[in-house]
Amino acid sequence: MIKPFSTTGIGSLPHRSAEEACRLVLKTFDIPFWPQLPSLSFKEFMIPQYSEGMPCFRMDIERKTFWIDRSPSDELERFYESWTEDSRIAVSEDYAKGLHRFVEIIRNRRFSLLKGHITGPLTFTLGLKDNAGRLIYFDEEFREIALMLLKAKTRWQIDLLKTFADGAIIFIDEPILSALGSSSYLGVSSEETLRLLREMTVTIKAEGALAGIHCCGNADWQLVLQSGADIINFDAYDYTDTLALYHDDLRRHLEAGGWLAWGIVPTSDAIRETTMETLRARFHSGLSKLSRHIPENLLKERILLTPSCGTGSRSVEDALKIFQLLMRLKEELG
Repeated sequence: MIKPFSTTGIGSLPHRSAEEACRLVLKTFDIPFWPQLPSLSFKEFMIPQYSEGMPCFRMDIERKTFWIDRSPSDELERFYESWTEDSRIAVSEDYAKGLHRFVEIIRNRRFSLLKGHITGPLTFTLGLKDNAGRLIYFDEEFREIALMLLKAKTRWQIDLLKTFADGAIIFIDEPILSALGSSSYLGVSSEETLRLLREMTVTIKAEGALAGIHCCGNADWQLVLQSGADIINFDAYDYTDTLALYHDDLRRHLEAGGWLAWGIVPTSDAIRETTMETLRARFHSGLSKLSRHIPENLLKERILLTPSCGTGSRSVEDALKIFQLLMRLKEELG
């Protein structure tokens, strides 16, 4: 279903026009995805976007803050009463204008694959505090509720995308993986991290979609490769060396039919100095490092190309450059 060197993106765009963002995605990428638009609304930031239906969730849009309110209420009881193992919870237009405009534009089209994305349970629970300042990850009940919510959002999203495509890919976006092990997150165990990731990948696969995990920094790649994800998306511009340390696990992943999505075009300030020549050199350097332990033909057979992260924090001009460089690299390599 996936052709080697196919291109896709990581979710966010800097545009304030959903129409413009969607049409750019559709004309650029082999595997289109719906755009998150954080410049358009605070509700489209990573945690707020998937917060609808989360009991006790509060948000102050003017102050750009959100939290869990532990004041007595019946919200938890109502959540449990409505929950089933097959629950679907929608992402409304008010929280995802890019998604809903994307669906309107493609309504009369059919695709081989479409890509969606969900904020991962670690990033969600380690980015959300209660009104006492405690991260909800460290509250077993709310950690589990967040997981239940995200799984329900994922099922709903897969149903929607498969209306217009033969298959769907869902990336679990987990930027927090690069920070685990630091002093701020010493209480986060590898066992629980792996359980949460596996719960998500199992849910995605049970709905007939492909599961991807995106981390835009360094991570415990051995753990990520044990998560059951079909696609591992990494920052190939800056972190090929660290991924190469886990070459045995990566080789097993690829030999078992998994994919490696190379986030080869930088979405940091480095994009301003990046040229086609420097990008080409980065790719071949990374390929050389990985092929010391993994057959080059296997790497090339199981490759996707993406930007290193979303472009939502860049300017529109930067995003266009990132996408243009990605298209040109694909033309050369594919």
